[in-house]
Amino acid sequence: MTAGSFLRGATASLALCTAALTSFAAEFPAPRQGSWVVRDFKFHTGEVLPELKLAYQTVGNPNGEPVLVLHGTTGSSASMLTPNFGGELFGAGQPLDATRYFIILTDAIGTGQSSKPSDGLRMKFPKYNYDDMVDAQYRLVTEHLGIKHLRLVIGNSMGGMQTWIWAQKHPGMMDVAVPMASLPTPMSGRNWMLRRLLTESIRRDPAWNNGNYTTQPASAQIASVFFATATNGGNHSYMKAGPSRERADAALEARLKPGAFTGDANDHLLQWESSADYNPSAGLEKINATLLAINSADDERNPVELGILEREIKRVKSGRAYVIPASDQTLGHGTTGSARFWKQELDAVLKSAPRLGQ
Repeated sequence: MTAGSFLRGATASLALCTAALTSFAAEFPAPRQGSWVVRDFKFHTGEVLPELKLAYQTVGNPNGEPVLVLHGTTGSSASMLTPNFGGELFGAGQPLDATRYFIILTDAIGTGQSSKPSDGLRMKFPKYNYDDMVDAQYRLVTEHLGIKHLRLVIGNSMGGMQTWIWAQKHPGMMDVAVPMASLPTPMSGRNWMLRRLLTESIRRDPAWNNGNYTTQPASAQIASVFFATATNGGNHSYMKAGPSRERADAALEARLKPGAFTGDANDHLLQWESSADYNPSAGLEKINATLLAINSADDERNPVELGILEREIKRVKSGRAYVIPASDQTLGHGTTGSARFWKQELDAVLKSAPRLGQ
């Protein structure tokens, strides 16, 4: 399949989906919060944390088919409960109707309400990676929640990369895997270069003080805004926000104003660096689940013109890629955060994929 036919097929599919989109964000059952403490959790470095807290939220019927939802870098389970995501998926009659599914949303290691450097350890917190995150998620699902098989694992951005790991590390654990805004290849190119620039900006800031700061170093906010502007949002949305220099300045100033950055520099540092050794490419042939990879054509971090997804998806036995065409409605890397662009693709694969756990 050529890159042109790859995109043309996606364009035709999107046109059909758009014509059929008559629903809107719906109400879904209130999430239930939970947490579990893992004793003596061993990280890939050999470091051991005596108590690792894993926070999570669940939506829906505990007797329904289990679904695992994984969030992006610097996000949390809460970021998947927005009207644009959960509101398009979890309501009555929607693809992940909470009356039929038991939806599990985790806070990854180092994020949300799970254990993280800002809890007190600062830079003494173990240096974790995506494999550690997946191992912790697997233990939460199987040991704490007692779930033996998942209907679906779906993740966005960092969660998408973790979904690629899940699908090959635990090939019999799920029927369907949907990695979004991600590629099954090592960190490289502009994506990695800009991550390095973000983390180096923090590390080289004297105010960071090896993580022992008393106030957040200014570099954390500036570098985060720079990274987000360069790698997320899409050309159309930035032109809408800043059609003139004055409007562009105003939009930027709003992101740089005091108090706009609510994260923690040490937390963000380890979150971004956790992707450094990400590389699921060697195990793609191990994947047994029906896999639907969803990316957007204007994704700044995963450029479709490089042909990487088109090439690698051929190695997945039951794999297919869907690329959302760029438009004045898409948001670059952030496009997949709006389920309206792809929820009918998800609905179709859930209706057709065999149940491997039966």
